[in-house]
Amino acid sequence: MTVLISRRDSGPLARWWYSIDWQILGAVFLLMVLGVVFSLAASPPVAERIGLDSFHFFRRHVIFLFPAVAIFLGLTFLSGRGVRRAALIVYGAGLVLMLAALVIGPEIKGAKRWVNLGFMSLQPSEFVKPAFIVLAAWLLAQSRRALDEGPGNGMMPGMADPLQGRVMALMAWGLYGLFVLLLVAQPDMGQTILITAVWGGMLYLLGLRWRYILMLGGVLLVAAGMAYLTFSHVRARVHRFLNPPELPPGARDQMDFALEALRNGGLLGAGPGGGWANRYLPDAHTDFLFAAIGEEFGFVALMTILGVVAFIALRLLMRAMQLKDPFRRLAVAGLAMLFGLQAFINMGVNVQLLPAKGMTLPFVSYGGSSLMAMSFAMGLALALLRQDVERPRGSRRAGQAAWAGA
Repeated sequence: MTVLISRRDSGPLARWWYSIDWQILGAVFLLMVLGVVFSLAASPPVAERIGLDSFHFFRRHVIFLFPAVAIFLGLTFLSGRGVRRAALIVYGAGLVLMLAALVIGPEIKGAKRWVNLGFMSLQPSEFVKPAFIVLAAWLLAQSRRALDEGPGNGMMPGMADPLQGRVMALMAWGLYGLFVLLLVAQPDMGQTILITAVWGGMLYLLGLRWRYILMLGGVLLVAAGMAYLTFSHVRARVHRFLNPPELPPGARDQMDFALEALRNGGLLGAGPGGGWANRYLPDAHTDFLFAAIGEEFGFVALMTILGVVAFIALRLLMRAMQLKDPFRRLAVAGLAMLFGLQAFINMGVNVQLLPAKGMTLPFVSYGGSSLMAMSFAMGLALALLRQDVERPRGSRRAGQAAWAGA
């Protein structure tokens, strides 16, 4: 590849080659490959139990992987302006589809979160999450710039700078409020908590005073209490987590089977297809895939997944803190928190550290919406980490050093 792309080439492919973060790119592809392997091992029992062909979920996982890879790689070529435009389009379209889901979407487990597109069912909120983070990051960065730089910053002539900053901040809060309102209406309390946690983290990185962060936390606690009182399925999950019911002898629920699967796996697992407990896990291919992996591939496989996930999240955060542009810094950090927290919630549910929330393990669990939406998020993050500089002079390592320090 290095022979095909000359160091003297100034085309977009050469600039991409020398500016992409290869470590994150490789780690994401590694998770995708692991997702295919683990889907092949864990999904056949689920498909057979509900009367489908054994490899139904595996085939669909592989099919979804092609557009996911295309989305991921294609977005990495975008400039900062292109990233904002893509986020704006996806955010607007996603909100429209979320509204459509409330009106015409099927009700699944007491919630309306999906839109049937014929060839697949789409969960629009998965795509709105990364789009919201990018747009909110831009508005917050513009707000801080207007407040810090004062008159003469060249933004929105005719508007007083302090007023401009407050308007931008209110617009960011408006995007958050609108998104959360639709999530609660579905209802989807897991995603509400996730996006609120990311939003709070972005505000903290922006330098918002602690009392406002604590106020946001208080609002979240009040909202969680209202959800507990309003939605029966939320109340049931909390009760199951805090006070597991006494089941008849021999009877087990999904959380019991998940823990049993993890215990059965040991260090190296029972081998592909050798699991017992995951045959009784209704969501062994999605929400509880982590437990199914533990039974068939063991503790080593679980630590491998955890290590790759932690590497991606931490490297994104470290690279974000090196960026001088406030917008890129906030957006990349927000996307890193989204990725890391979603993975943590999924793993936490599997080991009973958290109540069940119906959240997938990024790039590993089955689900077209989740796979393509997280590819969208990571593509945006890698695009924002790239710098639009002239072609590097000299070696590839020198070019990467110049990019990293830009």
